[in-house]
Amino acid sequence: MKRTLILHIGAHRTATSALQEYLHANFDQLQEKGFFYPFKVRRHLKLMNKLFNGQQDPAEVAQTLIARADKRPHPIRTVILSDEDICMRRDLSVLAKFREWFDVKVVFTLRRQDTWLESWFFQNIKWQWNKKLSHCTFDEFMAMREDFHWIHYDRYLRHLEKLFGQDNIIVNIHERDQMKGGPIETFCDSIGLTDREGFRAPAHINESYSPAISEFMRCLPLDEAPVSYRGVLTAACAEIDKALNGGGKKQSERLMPAEQRAAVMAEYADGNRAVAQRYFGREDLFFDPLPDADAPLARMELPADSYALMRDLVTPLMQAVIAHQASEKQT
Repeated sequence: MKRTLILHIGAHRTATSALQEYLHANFDQLQEKGFFYPFKVRRHLKLMNKLFNGQQDPAEVAQTLIARADKRPHPIRTVILSDEDICMRRDLSVLAKFREWFDVKVVFTLRRQDTWLESWFFQNIKWQWNKKLSHCTFDEFMAMREDFHWIHYDRYLRHLEKLFGQDNIIVNIHERDQMKGGPIETFCDSIGLTDREGFRAPAHINESYSPAISEFMRCLPLDEAPVSYRGVLTAACAEIDKALNGGGKKQSERLMPAEQRAAVMAEYADGNRAVAQRYFGREDLFFDPLPDADAPLARMELPADSYALMRDLVTPLMQAVIAHQASEKQT
């Protein structure tokens, strides 16, 4: 019998980084249960890039996966590959070729589009890998939302169904009441990894920053720094955020006024209903209500007082840069 190959394709902002850390941290424990998370990396981004740009052939990768699974000390039934950027690609036909060697299952986790858009806006500011999205205002970001084609869930799932068959698509919903135990537990349950005795607990990573520090970072050219140095600056901003924000006290991440939010969700309503009917036999894909009309919105603004701006944001950032330079000289 063919082994099962789980392709976890995203979407972003659904605890993907925490899931990858969990699978990587439990490398040995997974094998004891018949699961294999290969190549000793947290995320299979480089592998996927090579597959999609033609540097590696699916047949070559399949044989490598099979050979590595065969060498494990425990019988391997299931191989897992994870990269949330997969869902950003419009055509996944190259991955469908794995069906020749594996029983392929695709896991796609859906987050309600309005909250996903808000979270994705903050994420692009935080990591700044896409210059087009790293420094724009939220209104400018929303004007580009059709670029995020994968959150038209019905349309994207139909593409997956044509390639892999609907029976091979696993749809999870990123809502508290639809994630028994949490997002990582839900993923594991959905792929049959129900016995997790002895596993390390999931970690909470890649948390969002406050709106104020996000606005500060949006105005900084972090994307012009080398990746390693950008990490230093991002970490410094995280420390500033903790200091200003009472150790990470949760703030509103809502950016859409009520009328805009309702209009955005109306655009996705028919597709969401179609997914709910096809995969869950119900009318509603998401259960959580939209925020109340008077729910507080995030305040993305810098201190109006220039001295407060220097004291609270610029000076701590410069201190972190100076400390980093000093430590570099010592090494």
